[in-house]
Amino acid sequence: MTQLRTVQVLGGGSAGSSAHVRSLAAGLVARGVRVTVCAPAHLDREYDFLGAGAHFVPVPRRNDPATVALLRNACIGADVVHAHGLHAGVRATLALACGAWTPSSTPFVMTWHARSHVDGARGGLLRLLERRTVRAAAVVLGTSSELVDRARRRGARDARLAPVTVPVSRAPVCLHDGKARAELGAVDRPLLMAVGSLVPGRGYGTLLDAARVWRARDPQPLLVIAGEGRERAALQRRIEDEGLPVRLVGRREDVAELLAAADVAVLPSRWEARSPLAQEALRLGVPLVATAVGGVPELVGDAAELVPYGDAEALAAAVSALLSDPDRRSDLAAAGRVQAGTWPTEDETIAHVLSVYDELTTR
Repeated sequence: MTQLRTVQVLGGGSAGSSAHVRSLAAGLVARGVRVTVCAPAHLDREYDFLGAGAHFVPVPRRNDPATVALLRNACIGADVVHAHGLHAGVRATLALACGAWTPSSTPFVMTWHARSHVDGARGGLLRLLERRTVRAAAVVLGTSSELVDRARRRGARDARLAPVTVPVSRAPVCLHDGKARAELGAVDRPLLMAVGSLVPGRGYGTLLDAARVWRARDPQPLLVIAGEGRERAALQRRIEDEGLPVRLVGRREDVAELLAAADVAVLPSRWEARSPLAQEALRLGVPLVATAVGGVPELVGDAAELVPYGDAEALAAAVSALLSDPDRRSDLAAAGRVQAGTWPTEDETIAHVLSVYDELTTR
C-alpha cells in the first residue's frame, strides 16, 4: 500500500493552530504518514516540527508569486493538502489552483481555527476570500459550531465540526511550591492570569478598565498578562499612567506553571473558538472568567463564569465575586476538570483527521 503523504500549511500560526499542527504532525508520522509542514521559519524554532518527524519547508506569510510557487512545489505529489486558518487556506488554494481559483485534483482540507473582525472595504474583501477558500476545500473543519455555520453560509461543500484539543502541557507543573507566585510578586495577594498575544481583539483594554476597579480591594490583586504583540507599548503606558496593578511579562515558556499558581484566569477576548488558555485553565482546575463569545460557551459549559465582551463592569464584578468566594472557586475548579474530561484526546483528534484523509483519498 502506498504511503500517504500530506502537506500541512500554516500562515501566521496562532498558538492554538501551531500547537495543533505540531501534535497532528507527530501523530500522523507515528501512524506511518509522510508529513511536510509549510510555515514561516520562526514557527519551526518555536514548535519543532522537525522534531515531530515532519519535513519542514519555510514559507513566508505572503501571497506573492514567489511564495505561492514555493508552496506549489512543496505540494507536488501530496495526497492531501491541509491548511490551518484562513490566510493559510488562501495561500494553499492559490498554490493548488490550475487557473484562477480553480481547484486542482489534490484533495484540499481547511481547518478554520478563528475568525477576523474587520469592517468596511476590508470586511468585504475578507468575506470574498472566505467564500472562495471554503468553496475550494473538499472539507472544511470548523473548531466551533459558529465557524461551521459560517463556512456553510459562505458556500462550503462539506463543513464539519472538528474540535481541536490543544495538547496537554509536557512541562512539569508545580502547583503548591509558591515559586511562581513569589517570582511574580503575589505571595500575599490574589493572582490573576491572562495569556495571549497583545493585539486588538484580545480585550486587554477592557481588562485594564476592570483592573481599575480591583485596585480598591484589600489585598490588591495582581493581574499578570503573558504574551507579546504590537499593543505592548500602549498597554504599558496606560498601566504606568493609571498606576494599575498589572504586569506584562512577555512570552513565557512556563505558562502552565504560572497559570497553575493563579487564583483566577481571565479571558477577555472579542472572539475565541477553542481557546488554549481556557483549555489549560480548566485542566489545571483554575477558576476561569471568560467572555461569552464564539466557541467559548460550548467549550467550557458550566465550568466557568461567562460575561459579555467589552463589559468592564461585568468582568470586574465576576472576578471580584470569585475572589470573595473560595467555595465557588473550589466548585469551578472541580467542574473544570470534569469538563476537560469530555474533550477529545490528542489521539482522537488525530484519528478523526486521518479518517477525513482516508475518505478523500479512497473516493
